[in-house]
Amino acid sequence: MIKVRILLLLASCLAVLSSCGKPKPKENTLTAAEFSADSAYTYIKQQVDFGARVPGTVAHELCYRWLTDKLTSFGAEVHTEQGTMLNYEGREQPIVNIVARFGHQTLANGQARKRVLLCAHYDCRPWADQEADYRDRFQPVMGANDGASGVGVLLEIARQLGQMDSDKQPNIDIVLFDCEDMGTPEFYTGKQREDTWCLGSQLWAERHKSEAGNYSYGILLDMVGAPDAVFPREYFSMNFAQQHVLRVWDIALKLGYGRYFKQEVSMPVTDDHYYLNTIAHIPCIDIIHYSSEGETGFAHYWHTRTDDMRNIARESLGAVGTTVMTAIIKGTSKNSTF
Repeated sequence: MIKVRILLLLASCLAVLSSCGKPKPKENTLTAAEFSADSAYTYIKQQVDFGARVPGTVAHELCYRWLTDKLTSFGAEVHTEQGTMLNYEGREQPIVNIVARFGHQTLANGQARKRVLLCAHYDCRPWADQEADYRDRFQPVMGANDGASGVGVLLEIARQLGQMDSDKQPNIDIVLFDCEDMGTPEFYTGKQREDTWCLGSQLWAERHKSEAGNYSYGILLDMVGAPDAVFPREYFSMNFAQQHVLRVWDIALKLGYGRYFKQEVSMPVTDDHYYLNTIAHIPCIDIIHYSSEGETGFAHYWHTRTDDMRNIARESLGAVGTTVMTAIIKGTSKNSTF
């Protein structure tokens, strides 16, 4: 899915670590927003049932149509944005991003309130290039956790938003990125190209960089369904959008999800949020499973054929979904002081 960028200046990472500190546990004084982990789980399974959603395949097309229909049924204004980006071989890669818009809240002076950007990727990696057996590395990844989990949580958030009265519905854009997982495969021996991951978010960021002022912040969800999920404060998120990381992690702590949302800062991860921050200049954070205990930082089934529904836990989905739903409701309602 993504790669970890090891910065040359490790001192800067240590500086972030030392400046953040570890806040003392706080009492649960926050009312949780509505969120159904069962629904999110079902939406993930429905994606996986299409098969590996590799761009250019029937499964990808069927899933794309299902996602647009589902978001439309929730009352969102839905459209797709198509284009191309160069892939790792220098060839034009077709991209189809899905955009769903909720809410039309305005300020007292009649101006539109800023929007919150929620995003995930819906494509699957064409190669299981982390398989031990070299012969298996040319098989596609099912992407239950790596891709579908974030989309499933956002679909349930969209369903909840669709049930709200129009005057209470926060201004939310949900963007499902395509071609996040098309980065250079491990077995490729040709000339290496930069920025071969996250093609859909790069395309979206280039097209919308003039609209940065319309967004207050963004939240990216990636690999959020594992039974043993842990979400440290990712380095780039802290570097570009620290106040939003601290706020969301504080909400998680108050809701009782401290076992998932860790206070440690992880190594920098090149994910869709990186390009939203550096190209579109929208402060965006990444809620992503990452553990320093593993060789790659990701789960043992990452980029293998075993990334399937066995690796999805309702409890993890509930922790992430409830936290994000609470964050957008508390932070974007007209009378919010949070």
